[in-house]
Amino acid sequence: MFENLRDGLRSALKKIVGASDINEELIDALCKDIQRSLLVSDVKAALVKTITDNLKQRALNEQPPKGLSRKDHIVTILYGELAKMLGYSGEITTIDKKGIDDDPGVTTFFQPGKQNVVLLLGIQGSGKTTVTAKLARWLTKHGYKVGVIGTDTWRPGALTQLKMNCAKINIEVYGEEESKDAVGIARHGLEHFKPQNLDVLIIDTAGRHKEEAGLLQEMAEMHKLATPDLALLVLDGTIGQQAYSQAEAFHKAAPLGGIIITKLDGTAKGGGALAASATTGAKVMFIGTGERIDDLEQFSPTRFVGRLLGMGDIKALLEMAKGLEMQADENQAKRVLSGKMTIEDFYAQMEQVGKMGFRNVIESMPGLSGMVKEDQLDAMQERMEKWRFIIQSMTLEEKKDPDVINEARRKRIARGSGMSESEVKHMITQYNNSKAMMKQSKGRQMQGLMRRFGLG
Repeated sequence: MFENLRDGLRSALKKIVGASDINEELIDALCKDIQRSLLVSDVKAALVKTITDNLKQRALNEQPPKGLSRKDHIVTILYGELAKMLGYSGEITTIDKKGIDDDPGVTTFFQPGKQNVVLLLGIQGSGKTTVTAKLARWLTKHGYKVGVIGTDTWRPGALTQLKMNCAKINIEVYGEEESKDAVGIARHGLEHFKPQNLDVLIIDTAGRHKEEAGLLQEMAEMHKLATPDLALLVLDGTIGQQAYSQAEAFHKAAPLGGIIITKLDGTAKGGGALAASATTGAKVMFIGTGERIDDLEQFSPTRFVGRLLGMGDIKALLEMAKGLEMQADENQAKRVLSGKMTIEDFYAQMEQVGKMGFRNVIESMPGLSGMVKEDQLDAMQERMEKWRFIIQSMTLEEKKDPDVINEARRKRIARGSGMSESEVKHMITQYNNSKAMMKQSKGRQMQGLMRRFGLG
């Protein structure tokens, strides 16, 4: 996500970190690099100028807090200005590799003991129906009982798509295939779910062009009927600076409580969409980072900037780990860290990393973020997939004690996994090396992880 912006910002920071002296010429060069990176990411020129003007003025005139070097203070200023661009309103005086906890706290909008209503708005093509299922998934993972109402009567197949997506996560969807009365469907859906013990009801609405008066009128009527606890606008991240006018138009029809930006996993305009959305005053609450139903994350300006600047995001990684219950088996964790892991433990770790996405894990690790090249990530992912198939082809006895694997067993495992015997042998060798390294490295586990994948 945002590779160009990320690489540009990190390259700019290297000039500060590697400089022997901080002077105005160096600050000017830094500002130019940052301007170039932000403009390429479609951030509005006036906003870019404001950020770099503030950065230059503060970098040249502010005295660093006690205990903070001038270089670190300049990084802190940049961190703060970028976070402010993305909607952060707090004061940043110092930063560390853990970043700053500024979670939007979406869950605080929901009152216990009642059915909270979330109204999703957005034009056609923004990914609203997909986001409805993703948000339902996110809420259920955080302990909420959820129901969904589909009121998109304009797009053919919208209700079918919604039901198919929600069926994967066991969420009930109320909809009326033949009806064209969206407000009526919403009313009936609210009545349908009223007797049920649910915490959150999500209403998926119709799209159409943002300037179509009928759409905005329908949204106003829907808002009046549902009286939502939270109205969220879904914006396509590829539209860049146009996000502002869309958000403004919808905000007039139905006061927004927040924004969800989709399709940020492959667009050069994502920075523009994020920045434009933040200037509306409606907080960006979630961002879509991929196509899977789990690829929706709660947005935090400071954590996002930390990842852009290569400081890593320990908190994001811990949240992913918590969501997958990586700590559910404490004995397994102890075995892994002590170097006593079995191949079953090895396999469980790979399954968890696979679910999280190897790129997400690497990008979230301070010290590794930005250091691993794309082709290396691809090689890691490919090798992990091969090993997964090999381990799945092993018997329980072989997983617990790979020393029993002789030539005959190795041939059987190779046939069962579709891999070569040499690949099976290589995987067992790497497993043994990993055991030894985890036992010896203690605090250097990440080096062991890199070597485990043949990149150390």
